[in-house]
Parts: sequence; structure tokens; C-alpha cells
Amino acid sequence: MSFRKFGQNDIVLNTMRAYPLTEFTIYNSKVYYSNTPHHASTLGTSSAQNNILSITSSVSGGISLYEYNVDRAGTYIIPADESPIFNRSDGGPTTTYTDLFSGSNLMINPYITKDSAGASFKTAGMVSYQNEFKYGDVIQMNYPLTASLTRELMTPTPGLRRDTYNTEPDPPTLEQVGSGSAVYPHFYALKNRLNHYRYLSEHYAVSSSIKGGWDKATEPLNVLYVPSIFYGSKISEGSLVMQLYITGTLAAELRDSKHNGELIQFSGSDNGYAKAHDGQVAGVVMYNEGIILLTGSWALDATTLPLVDGAGGTKVRPQWLYWGAGANDGINGDTISDVTFANAAFSLKFNGMTETQVQTMFAKAQRGQVNYSNNPTFIQYGQDELEVTGAQLYVENPVRKLKNFTSSSFATYNGPFTRQVYISRVCIYDDNKNLLGVATLADPVLKEDDQDYTFKLKLDI
Repeated sequence: MSFRKFGQNDIVLNTMRAYPLTEFTIYNSKVYYSNTPHHASTLGTSSAQNNILSITSSVSGGISLYEYNVDRAGTYIIPADESPIFNRSDGGPTTTYTDLFSGSNLMINPYITKDSAGASFKTAGMVSYQNEFKYGDVIQMNYPLTASLTRELMTPTPGLRRDTYNTEPDPPTLEQVGSGSAVYPHFYALKNRLNHYRYLSEHYAVSSSIKGGWDKATEPLNVLYVPSIFYGSKISEGSLVMQLYITGTLAAELRDSKHNGELIQFSGSDNGYAKAHDGQVAGVVMYNEGIILLTGSWALDATTLPLVDGAGGTKVRPQWLYWGAGANDGINGDTISDVTFANAAFSLKFNGMTETQVQTMFAKAQRGQVNYSNNPTFIQYGQDELEVTGAQLYVENPVRKLKNFTSSSFATYNGPFTRQVYISRVCIYDDNKNLLGVATLADPVLKEDDQDYTFKLKLDI
């Protein structure tokens, strides 16, 4: 083994940018991520248990980080006295610790005990940690950690506030608008960012006077939230496509064809409803935040469907305001009472943008170097390793010969001896010769003494 230092230009840092495709399909109150089907659990029939990945209580598709708690049920709770109690999420009675060993197969939960080290989870704030927990208390978190597409319908008035002294009913009626807490706090969180993006398009503005004017605070909003784990740094401009299907036929779709965040409608069928609004802006997309706001309130089809809440009593014509009904918005299999809800399906596609820092290292094996092998068969067999040894003297054999394995075109004959080795791995060390990593070649490379080799090593950091 021989050590070599990296030269000035042998280590390169760069950024690899990729644009992965993400696709969501919403049908009959379930979300499907990248066309992945829902796999049923074997542990129950309730909506909280019939997804093998336990992604959400509404059984919607997405990502389960590290896929913890596959095919498990219930919630594991450790009280402050450290005597475990299992609280089933299916509404069943709590059980004792012995049930864990009798086939309960409950959820695994991380926990930590408060002690003098001060260790805790990030979800437990400093004030809560100091005031609400005493030493010896057990602090918990929940697995699995999941992410999925979610929808929030802000109707009839996104800017609605409760009365300062009277919070009933919830949400309040228009006559009870006051200066209290916001009914839709996410709207107030988005206002400044929406106005910030006015330089891209006037349609981001919360209120505007162009083309008849609008005020997003007083008009219904359909808001879609895409977690950043699905797109990386941001949603790629010009890549987003939203489609709405009625009984399997494409009614209309939205595209940000101008690359400025405007979602412009293109109809998929000449039904007289959607076609009349082709070219209109039905909403905007916030690329950096992964948020889509839909405001289009025109009918896209003559069919009336229970897209408001899944119940047969309230039926509306399909609109962009109802796009994604059933996407983690409270409409699920337990609340749907009208089978015609399944006549509508929704599709969302976009390219994200991910940036990965890559370190590239060029390990060079130059001519005249790297010509010794650690393989014991490198030395010709049968030679004495020591020449002299004694109480005061230890001398190795200085004339040991290397094995000549130079190939020849003649049988039972080796060619003239040349120094050569087979390189099978490259090891990376720090300044103190601590091993940092090993790159192993799929097939060892033959290096002769008059050859130069450069090995390219790449590491994502």
C-alpha cells in the first residue's frame, strides 16, 4: 500500500441539478403518489388501519420516511411513571404491557426520559420542556413520519375572522365578522408572499382592479399544499399540469405555460362549458413554497357532483374550486354518502428541482509508482523471509524475488519480468491517516510500471 496526496486540482466541488417528475392522482377520496397502489393492512378494517404504511388516517398516498411501522396498528404511550400503556387508535380499550408479547404488534414510538443532560425532541419547545415536564418524565414522538398532498378549501370568505368575544358558531357567519382570530390562518400567512410575487403576474395580488377586479380575502379559495420532500428546492417553472376528469373523460387542464406562475386553462373536450373559458387564469402556483391557489369558479361540465363534502344533499358542477376533493381535506370513505363522488378524478404533475453537492476526487496512480502489492502471492513462494535473527540482530532477506506473472504467448513460459500490480481498491485517508472511505473496483485493474491511471471518485455530500 502506498500513500499519495491529492494535488491542487484533484478535488472538485460542484452542484448536480436534477428535475425529478412527481405525480399525484386523487380518486374517490384517496391520493395515489406516482401511481403506487394502496396496500391493505392485515390488522384491521378502520380507516386508520387499512393502509399498510400507515401514512395518514384518511389512507392517502405519499411518502413514509424510512417506512417505519409497516403493517402495524395503535399507538404506544409511555406515561410519566414509566409503566407502559397501549392506547389503541381503533377506539378499543387500553391494555397492559403484557399484551405487547401476545401478538398486539402495536406502533413503535421513539421516546426519551428527561434528565440532567437536557436531551429532548425538537418538537418539544424549550418553554414546554422546562415547565411541563419534570425529571423522570418520558417525552414521546410519533412514527411514521409522513408527507402527502393536502387540500384546504377556504369558503365562503378566506379573510373571515371570529368575533372577539364570541367564537360561536365555528366558522362564524358573515354577520359575525370581527377582529378576533382568523378562521383560515393560512390565508393571512400567505398574503405577504402573494403580494411579493406580483412582479411575476398581477394574478398573485391579493386584491387588484384589473379585468373587473378581485379580492382574494372575500372570494373562495382552493389551496393545495405540496411538501418540499416531493420537489426539493422548488417546483420547476413551466412544468406543472393539473387535470380534471369526469367519468374518465378529460374535462379541462391547467398549465403554467407562461412560466410566470399563472395557471391557464386548456379544455380537453368540446362540451360548451370548459371550452368557453380556455385561456383564462384559474389560479397561481408559488414555485418556492410548493403551494397552489385556485380561484376559477366557472363550470367545467354539466354534471352535478357532491364535490363539496361528498354528501348527496349538496351537489355542484365541477369547478377548479373543487379540484382535488378528497385529498386529505376531511372528505374520506367514512364521510362520503353519495357514490357519484367517484365520477370525478384529479391529476397533478410537475417537475421539481433538486440540488446535490458533489465532491469529485481524482486519485492518480502515475508511472513508476504504485507498483507494490499487499497480496502475499506477490512474493515468489519458498524464499526465506529472514537472513539473520538473534538476541541483538534482526535482518530480513534483502534479495527476495517477486513472482513473475508476466503473460507470454508460449505455453509453460513467462515473458521477461516487468513490475506490475492489480489495483483492487482505493482508500481515502485524512491528514492523520484515519480511514474515511473505501472505493472498491468491480474488477481489479492491471497496472504496469510504465502506465498512468486516474480513478474518479464521486461522493454526494
